[in-house]
Amino acid sequence: MGALRLYHHYQYYVLVLALACSAMAVDRSKFRTCQQTSFCRRHREATAPRIRLLPDSVTFHANDANDEQHAEQQRRLQEEHQAAEKAGGSVWKSLQRRLLGDANTNGANGGLVDPYVRGPPPTLSGRLVQSNSNHELQFTVSALNDGMARMRVTEIYGQAGTAYEQARVTYDELVLVEGGTQAANHAIWIKPDEENGRSILHKLAGSDENLGNYMGLEYGDIPGKPGTILLIQLDPFVVKLFRQADVDSGQIKPIIELGAQQLMHFEVRRYKDQGGVEQRLDEAPNEDEASQHHGKKIVGYWEDGLAIYEDGSREEKKEHLVEKHAGENEEHQGEHRKLSEANDEGVWEEKFGAHTDSKPFGPMSVGADVHFPQSQHVYGIPEHASSATLKTTRGDGAYYKEPYRLYNLDVFEYELDETMALYGSIPLLVSHSIDTGTSGLFYFNPSETFVDIMQDASGTTSHWISESGVLDVFFLPGPDPETLYRQYAQLTGKTPLPPMFSLGYHQCRWNYKDENDVYQVHGKFEELDYPYDVLWLDIEHTDGKRYFTWDKATFPEPMIMQEKLASQGRRMVTIVDPHIKRDDNYYIHKEATQMGLYIKDKDGSKDYDGWCWPGASSYLDFTAEKVRSWWAEQFKYNRYQGSTSTLFTWNDMNEPSVFNGPEVTMQKDLKNLAGHEHREWHNLYGMLFHRATAEGQMKRSDSNEEVRPFVLSRSFFAGSQRYGAIWTGDNTADWGHLVIATPMLLSLNLAALSFVGADVGGFFGDADAELMTRWMQAGAYQPFFRGHAHHDSKRREPWMFGDETMHRLRRATMERYALLPFWYTVFREAERSGMPVMRMMWMHYPKTDHFLGIEDQYLIGSDLLVKPITAAGVTECEVVFPTDDLWYDAETLVKVATSLQPSSMEVIRVSAPIDKIPVYQRGGSIIPRKLRLRRSTLLMKSDPYTLFVALDSAKQAKGTLHMDDEETLGYIKLYEYCNSNFTADMHGSDGTISNAVKVGSGWTEFLDKLAGDRTIERIVVMGVDAHPKSIKLEGGRALDFTYASHTSSVVIRKPDVSAMADWIISIKMV
Repeated sequence: MGALRLYHHYQYYVLVLALACSAMAVDRSKFRTCQQTSFCRRHREATAPRIRLLPDSVTFHANDANDEQHAEQQRRLQEEHQAAEKAGGSVWKSLQRRLLGDANTNGANGGLVDPYVRGPPPTLSGRLVQSNSNHELQFTVSALNDGMARMRVTEIYGQAGTAYEQARVTYDELVLVEGGTQAANHAIWIKPDEENGRSILHKLAGSDENLGNYMGLEYGDIPGKPGTILLIQLDPFVVKLFRQADVDSGQIKPIIELGAQQLMHFEVRRYKDQGGVEQRLDEAPNEDEASQHHGKKIVGYWEDGLAIYEDGSREEKKEHLVEKHAGENEEHQGEHRKLSEANDEGVWEEKFGAHTDSKPFGPMSVGADVHFPQSQHVYGIPEHASSATLKTTRGDGAYYKEPYRLYNLDVFEYELDETMALYGSIPLLVSHSIDTGTSGLFYFNPSETFVDIMQDASGTTSHWISESGVLDVFFLPGPDPETLYRQYAQLTGKTPLPPMFSLGYHQCRWNYKDENDVYQVHGKFEELDYPYDVLWLDIEHTDGKRYFTWDKATFPEPMIMQEKLASQGRRMVTIVDPHIKRDDNYYIHKEATQMGLYIKDKDGSKDYDGWCWPGASSYLDFTAEKVRSWWAEQFKYNRYQGSTSTLFTWNDMNEPSVFNGPEVTMQKDLKNLAGHEHREWHNLYGMLFHRATAEGQMKRSDSNEEVRPFVLSRSFFAGSQRYGAIWTGDNTADWGHLVIATPMLLSLNLAALSFVGADVGGFFGDADAELMTRWMQAGAYQPFFRGHAHHDSKRREPWMFGDETMHRLRRATMERYALLPFWYTVFREAERSGMPVMRMMWMHYPKTDHFLGIEDQYLIGSDLLVKPITAAGVTECEVVFPTDDLWYDAETLVKVATSLQPSSMEVIRVSAPIDKIPVYQRGGSIIPRKLRLRRSTLLMKSDPYTLFVALDSAKQAKGTLHMDDEETLGYIKLYEYCNSNFTADMHGSDGTISNAVKVGSGWTEFLDKLAGDRTIERIVVMGVDAHPKSIKLEGGRALDFTYASHTSSVVIRKPDVSAMADWIISIKMV
């Protein structure tokens, strides 16, 4: 029970600290709640229509000829789409002739083929009817490989004279991996009018009554082996997913149910009444806005969305009432409920503050309920400053009042323990329970979305409410974390192996003011032998916030500066944001304007003009391939003057942030170059900007060097893992933000975004020596490791806190650098498997119920357990150890957890003085390190390895090491790599430690030369109960070793073996 008390204390501590952070608080008047959002208010409160599937409309599509025909349709449609993109015209216009005039474009049930859909064709299709509408809807299910299924509900396109004559735009080609999924190898239509079908339906539905109200799909990859069953209830419409293996074993319970709560809805587009006058967003302000600013003239805006006046004063932040949790103010909630009754408010036009959304198609919301039976723990749907385990937002005892919001926003001074939207969104929900294992749902919709979480004894229900788009969901059946993340990776991709330098320490500040400042900071790191790899420059390095330029007064010789740092193994990063200063003398703006690359106003005629750091700014349309290609060209050395191959990129403000826009972002009725409203693709913008920048780094040199890109982004969506790193934005220098960093990063990893970090020390405010120490220790064990600070914060370089603290900070950073071979290998494994790098405990101990809610400790890969210290004055803490394995203190080598019991845990109070972060190595693992102190990753590239062998209860262990050139794509494209597979077996009187290597064909020829730079200088073995009699290299000499009885460890010195060669070391115990 000690660990249980610890966890509840942690939850309470997060909440108390969050509420205590009142000095810096978000201006809530700038951001909408569900009750202030028409589509959310309507569908959260109202009774949803009854939906039924018309049985006579259902068609089963055989896999053979239909696959070929569908592939041909998709090929032709994609060619048309690409041609339109290159021409810069409307995609739909280029497709219209083919869609409306070509009989081969007929889709399921006579509808038109959706030009935006990619991937396997439908296996089953039909038509749905809603009780509140006479408009039928198109329903399709595609049975996919690996047990997955895709379900889509759309309007029936192509009906002349309707608002849905054209397809709703969706973005398969921008998000989903091309060719990532395949149709299931086989699929069987389960029907009630067939004897076998009746038997299966009876088993799944639970009775013989009304079997005619059911049908299903049984599908899989290997005929004759258990696959997946999709049960469809016709009226009311409900879809249930079963694992066939569960059904065969008698566990006849679904793992996912869609529509069981009858909350599904789909608002069909309609034409707007032309009466009335709309206020243009760029017209003079209305009376309310004028009175808001007391007649003062606005000359600009700040990142918090508040106005800057001509007299130099600033708009004051509105007072607000913090009401985070359900039950805090029942009277106020009652008023909200009254508001919801006026459900026609905001349907055809919606106002928020001084902004009006014209809504030309009126209400077009979609949504559904998804239930996870027998599960009380769900995770994912980042980004929120809250726990990784999602808490309830509706029902008796709900923890939060507001649903989780997915809408990428620049939230200035964000608060903790909140469901408010932040910088990025990933609509992936993961469930895990002891009874049903791991399953998930990818809700593919990039428009603004709210998600309610409800729980009762039957399980957990999520209610998804989106402003627009279509209902497009992927069911991920698991049944375990490894399988689920493999499934999800087939949809949105995996995290590529980052360059080694990017896993080192990054030093950043807004701003290092000039080249002398850069040299002084770099020189001090050198003087103190303090490891770091990258020095960053914020917006002030540019010429007036014009990206791809340098301030010639402060950075007159940028190439020389980069070359000096590179000569000592360092790289640099400069910031490049998506807002482009509207200056006709600025070459980027001039060219973008001439080429017509900017997002347009709501009429599609003028370039959008918003406000950000440079002042008046325009924003490039990254949904268009030609814009992304043009942007990538700007990173070439002859375009980005002053850049070199050691300069990398930071993408900030890409939600996108617009200081004078609604909720500090773009108006929803703006148009991209294809004529589609911003509301349809808002959450994609940051990812597409990130993607274009990464592609720019790949193509910036004409050589064949194939250097891996490194780009940090603040905003993200599903698929962002393919393009680079993410950080948690503008955090604050207080203990509460250090506490919340771990669950926020775990939440991102649960959504398959692995290369993530929280800025060490906090962006706003000033950290004292203790907070800075604990944060540096925590940061050393998170995937992305950067220190950053606001320009109003005191200088925060490691030496600014005095010698004693500097030594502690350096020690924590040295721990990170020592473990870089391990981090690098875990990232490579993640690239292969799709598994996240930073993992909640349950992901490796799925049968231990207690780990389902623990998020103040975590695993790196499967072999290191980390428990950051996140409170002041702490000298000891409780760690919860899985008793499936033994655990060793990674610093002292002492075995700390010795109880062995499957699917259980042991709580141990451990010492955690200011010099120590509790880190433990799993028994049964072998972890490579490099222990020589170097100042950068480049300087330690040829350093020898030390292997840390932690024996399990059977006296065995194993581990891997991935090696390549650490910089280029040669390990994939040219097979230039080597993988070491270490094993140890000391269970008898004669033990061995061995290595078996797999060398890529690109390195085979150079193996002898390369092996000399990758030697093993030491092997440390933990858990050895007695002094060995002798240790020798098989077929060779005896090896020196020492035995420490107080730690039960052996250190083998200078074995002089290579990590790139096969070898065996023999250990004689008696």
